[in-house]
Amino acid sequence: MKIIRVNSLSDPGMEVYASLTEAQLTDSKLSGRGLFIAESGKVIHVALLAGYRPVSLLTEEKHLGGYAAEILREIEALPGIEELPVYVGDRPTLNDITGYPLTRSLLCAMERRPLPSLEEVLRDAHRVVVIHGVVDTTNIGAIFRSAAALGIDAVLLTADSCDPLNRRAVRVSMGNIFLVPWTWILGDVHEQLHKHGFTTAAMALSDDSISLDDPLLKSIDRLALVMGTEGDGLPQAAISGADHVVRIPMHNGVDSLNVAAASAVAFWELRSR
Repeated sequence: MKIIRVNSLSDPGMEVYASLTEAQLTDSKLSGRGLFIAESGKVIHVALLAGYRPVSLLTEEKHLGGYAAEILREIEALPGIEELPVYVGDRPTLNDITGYPLTRSLLCAMERRPLPSLEEVLRDAHRVVVIHGVVDTTNIGAIFRSAAALGIDAVLLTADSCDPLNRRAVRVSMGNIFLVPWTWILGDVHEQLHKHGFTTAAMALSDDSISLDDPLLKSIDRLALVMGTEGDGLPQAAISGADHVVRIPMHNGVDSLNVAAASAVAFWELRSR
């Protein structure tokens, strides 16, 4: 480890934490390689267990012998990163650098990995979710957390959805983004899922929808739930192309749930048994 004290956001190495946008971190031409930021010891620990490689860390100096020590020991045990930069400073300086109060006091820049193909992700899967056009990072993180907890085998995202390795999405997921296989799904969602033997079920309000607790859905061996945004919902093509349209029964005149809440309900009800 190479301990480096920092005093301002202009110090070398701080651009990853202070000035590069999420898009620039992803763009290897700008960041030098595809990167993402993991925040808090728990999230970094899960990422390390999943095989992600650290590039540098940023923490309060006082945590080197405490909160950050366990993570530092984990990283020291990895081969080939003896000179990993560990940037340290006091809390006001770090708040200045990151632009917000660091409640977890530990950030880690990590290398992205090549994503698996659609075929790889679906090969042994029986319950998957398609996130269709969801851009809210909090919702993305919450969906991944529910997917990991409730037995979803894979998460697929359309190109107009938020990047799951966005800093806030990773934080909200509590690192569960690293536990569920995921990849992007391009082109006609239903056509591609049908090719892999999946029945598709679009979560939407429509006259021909069936209830989430319909026994038919539980009997399907390979089922893909397609979920859209809370406001606009799924586009009509995503609904009309589905094998089934599914609704969650509601009370008190409530017509819908937030997509993250709806996903947790649907995952539990339709989990593999």
